[in-house]
Amino acid sequence: MHVLVNGVRLFVDVANPGLVVDDRGVREKPALVMLHGGPGFDHVPFKSAFSALSDVAQVVFYDHRGNGRSEGSDPATWNLTQWGDDVKGLCDALGLVKPIVCGLSFGGFVAQSYATRYPDHPGKLILLSTAAAIDFEQVFETFGRVGGDEARATAESYWIHPTGEGRARYIERCVPLYRHRRDRPRAPVHAIMRTEVALHFNGPNNEHGRFNFHADLRNITCPTLVVGGVHDPIVPISLIEATARSLPPHLVQFERLEACGHEIHGDAPEKVFPLVRTFIAEGAPAGKTA
Repeated sequence: MHVLVNGVRLFVDVANPGLVVDDRGVREKPALVMLHGGPGFDHVPFKSAFSALSDVAQVVFYDHRGNGRSEGSDPATWNLTQWGDDVKGLCDALGLVKPIVCGLSFGGFVAQSYATRYPDHPGKLILLSTAAAIDFEQVFETFGRVGGDEARATAESYWIHPTGEGRARYIERCVPLYRHRRDRPRAPVHAIMRTEVALHFNGPNNEHGRFNFHADLRNITCPTLVVGGVHDPIVPISLIEATARSLPPHLVQFERLEACGHEIHGDAPEKVFPLVRTFIAEGAPAGKTA
């Protein structure tokens, strides 16, 4: 379905009912709003994995403005301020109060924009494989360590001078390195690709290299779960650790996953989803780090 948010129609896909009827009566699950990665993708590649959280929450997926099946063709609105405002607008349109907002990768950038602009709005925040700022020199170094010289050169070529051809090479050569566990291969990606949105945002010379939420994260008022993989090439673990340190220590739970890359939910679903379930049910233990 499409929902009108801040002047555009965003595509929304709800995985399950929010009301549960059982022998205890009728109860309402919390709303978990999922923010997909990209930009230039849609929510479909991670829908099947994160729909598994339907047992503890009503899981709401949507495509960011300009992405997937959502409207938004004006490049002037392809920025983190607008995408963050759209999270708030979507929750208001759906009547979601104190939502749990989960951002994966680029979706985590959007989640931080939303949460720092509207710190009293979210009930909880989940940041997976994402960071408050990106240091591309660290990204290039990590690609070299994880994938060798060819992977580093491909990543550096695309991010510094984003082009459609360079993005195609990057997807072919570098995106497979997002998964650390080679015995758990990536499924085929079924997504609507919006290359023009990616080229507008990606790289150190665009907003991807300019945004920095570190100072504003101190204003977060809700429990926050931060999870990162040690072998993540596109969001190096040092950047994820720095993000956790910028959050109020009494609200943050940081989890470092040793045998994971960027796609932590594919590398270690047996670790990631129990962490998220417990966090949804209980919140972050005070100042917990791992």
